[in-house]
Amino acid sequence: MTLDARMAWDALAAVPDPEIPTISIVDLGIVRDVDCHDGCVEITVTPTYAGCPATELINGDIRRALHAAGAQEVRITTRLAPAWTTDWLSESAKARLAASGIAPPQTRAPDAVQPIVFRPRIRCPRCGSSNSEQLAAFGATACKALYRCLDCREPFEYFKPL
Repeated sequence: MTLDARMAWDALAAVPDPEIPTISIVDLGIVRDVDCHDGCVEITVTPTYAGCPATELINGDIRRALHAAGAQEVRITTRLAPAWTTDWLSESAKARLAASGIAPPQTRAPDAVQPIVFRPRIRCPRCGSSNSEQLAAFGATACKALYRCLDCREPFEYFKPL
């Protein structure tokens, strides 16, 4: 059996993000392209940011998943431009983030040329209230901020639009 692109995409869709395992690397939007030919699968990925510490772990998980699916050879290319953006998150990823207590991005990523002039109220993933406040610009990872709901009083992480 020769691995085709659809089979490769299916195998990659089962690879969880190591920092947020409720979503896959495909739903996260870091898998940019899949090309299959002559038993080789070539994957192009864009990490969530250039210094992402999980990049090597993710590449290893990609190799294992594709070899298990039947790929004879796996080549991974990292493409840094265009830079990853939270706009690439799938709708199912946003829903699973919210279900796991992480507020998904609620706005599109800011234009790099336009400064952010206000902080929107972020909807609490637990009670749904928008009455929240930012406690810290960074959460457990650089791509998340720490918020607190002023209604249910629960803290939560917000996946920042990048």
